[in-house]
Amino acid sequence: MILRLSPLLLALLPLLAHAQSDAPPPPQERTTILPGVKVTGDRREAPRKNGIDAWGKATLHDTPAAISVVGRERIEARQIRTLSELGHEDAALGDNYAPVGYYQNLSIRGYALDLGTGYRNNNLAMTGEQPIALEDKQQVEILKGLAGLTAGVMEPGGVVNFVSKRPADVRTLTLGADSHGSLYTALDAGRWLTPRFGLRVNLAWETLHSFVDHANGRRAFGALAMDWNPTERTSLQLDINHLDSAQRSASGYMLLGGARFPEHVDRSQMLGYQPWQQPVAIRATNASARLQHAFNDDWSLHLALGRSRSVIDDRVAFAYGCWYVAACASGSPPNYFAPDGSYDVYDYRNPGDTRTGDEARATLEGRFATGSVSHDLTLGVAAFHRGINRHWHVNDYIGTANIDDPAVPVFDPSPKQIGPRVQRLNSWQRSLFALDRLGLGSHWQLLLGARHVRLSEQARSKKNVLERDTHLSHTLPQVALLWLPDDALTLYASYGEGLSLGLQAPSWTSNDGDSLGPRLSRQVEAGLKYRWTPRLDLEAALYRIHQPYQYAQPDNSWAGFTFVQQGEEVHTGLEVSANGRLSEATGLHASLALVRARAQGTGTAAYDGHQVVNVPRLRATLWIEHRLSALPGFTVQGGWRYASANPATPDGALRAPAYGVFDAGVRYDGSWGQREISAQLGVDNLFNRFYWRDTGSSQGDNYLFPGAPRLLRLSLRVSL
Repeated sequence: MILRLSPLLLALLPLLAHAQSDAPPPPQERTTILPGVKVTGDRREAPRKNGIDAWGKATLHDTPAAISVVGRERIEARQIRTLSELGHEDAALGDNYAPVGYYQNLSIRGYALDLGTGYRNNNLAMTGEQPIALEDKQQVEILKGLAGLTAGVMEPGGVVNFVSKRPADVRTLTLGADSHGSLYTALDAGRWLTPRFGLRVNLAWETLHSFVDHANGRRAFGALAMDWNPTERTSLQLDINHLDSAQRSASGYMLLGGARFPEHVDRSQMLGYQPWQQPVAIRATNASARLQHAFNDDWSLHLALGRSRSVIDDRVAFAYGCWYVAACASGSPPNYFAPDGSYDVYDYRNPGDTRTGDEARATLEGRFATGSVSHDLTLGVAAFHRGINRHWHVNDYIGTANIDDPAVPVFDPSPKQIGPRVQRLNSWQRSLFALDRLGLGSHWQLLLGARHVRLSEQARSKKNVLERDTHLSHTLPQVALLWLPDDALTLYASYGEGLSLGLQAPSWTSNDGDSLGPRLSRQVEAGLKYRWTPRLDLEAALYRIHQPYQYAQPDNSWAGFTFVQQGEEVHTGLEVSANGRLSEATGLHASLALVRARAQGTGTAAYDGHQVVNVPRLRATLWIEHRLSALPGFTVQGGWRYASANPATPDGALRAPAYGVFDAGVRYDGSWGQREISAQLGVDNLFNRFYWRDTGSSQGDNYLFPGAPRLLRLSLRVSL
């Protein structure tokens, strides 16, 4: 299928290729963030322009929050293509329901990200229900912890912000392949056509060959970025990208009888596979416009408008539970696989599932002084709309299979048809926010900020019955104190509050479909950022997050469970990281996250005091690369990622075993005639370790996803 944007993008390529080579670059203040892998910067850095703005206009080094950055160079060196692979780059991140062939979700600090507000494109909300392409991204910023000032209503784990590439003099072709048979092509071309107007185009095509049988697919992507600087004080940035993908989705495993893990799992098996099963097709478009005007050296106005839309043709033969298995009739919980490995297969069809997110924001930034106190002031107003439009889907039982079947039995598809289209969610957030960074002498700063949110939201059932009508107003404060004794060190302490929506009761509870009330979260954090050398940054953060606990409580109802809010979920953690270069030849990226995630006061004694499901106590990542002096141009790379035992049940009785996975690679950077080239070979999961990478949940049910087996990846990048 031809990418819809391709004719426009291809038409622009001749302009990029034949633009006058002597065209002067844009003014220095309009240049973009350079590619890099450093997590922090010193006070001589320019403030981020498209970055996370939860703490105002400041460098990362002076921001009182834990923010890690994965730069373009690192994305290419690690050959990162998916959101799950991006999650390997920081120990505070983990998978949370990330199937092969479907859109993926991450968790930060043990909390799954909000798919409506947890992902951002140039700091504007984007729908998380899409495979997020990285070809047009200059860097990825990961804010760990509460970000109510940035995103308003959101989960307390944090946000992930994707920063687009800007126009530059570049023409690069990348070719790739892997040991499963996937093929990859990408083109990155840009040029400043005049001193004040530039374009950049990114195109990608990928044929996907998965380690899961029958899960091959394709992906096409196109992106266009435009910069126009009509005056020295005014700049306009426009971005649009479109992705079109199709791939069969692989169902996750479930605990057998709710009491043990499946054994001798064949990672290549697609549970429930039916030959008539169609691929899941996802079409996603993200667009944004950002205007900045500086009235003078001290005051500036920023206007931003974004739209994100994802359309999902959800079609899967879904493996779930054992409601129709005789072994479960004797008391085994039906929302898990049967004790003998049997499971039900459902014909699930939901075409045209549409998720939209529209955001508009206006911000005034300025600086002034009152006596000896300096002020960096940010005032803003924002409006965000999220909509979900879906048909009455088909979710019909068609037969029963077993995880040990050599081949899944073939069943007839359901004769049922898709029903009418209904607006399932209509949500508006309107916000006012303010932040003042007060300079108290040369070494102390105090940040005072707040966001006042008004939420109006209606949720309807598939039969268009109003299930929830939420209206609330709340002010979310953020406060921080910084001590900056010198240019190398920043120490901070902060407090913030956040608001997240209530969860929906799972289908197997007595109040199936009911949504509980919003949850107010609170976070305290203390941290340090230290520039050990000009090229190596060290960071540490200690935090504690409180959030009301919503869960399926065992009781005497007809279902045996009722979804309630009772008690608290408390995450207490320590994060440390080192990023940069140990020497001119050796680069290092290392992180460690230790978290104690507990439910307390739940009213169910068996659930109190245990580590929360899908939150390992310890994660660690390490990536080292070293340029070989004996072989000029060659760089060897090696990585290790570790997770301790991962809880799979709320009572702590079952845990996925701890695992450590090693990756390795070699890269050559050189020239071929007048062209620069970069060739690299990487091996993921070098020792072919089997492990459960994810015990996350979706709509109240917990699934088990095995990690990918050994994979060899080869890529060649050539400047044109």
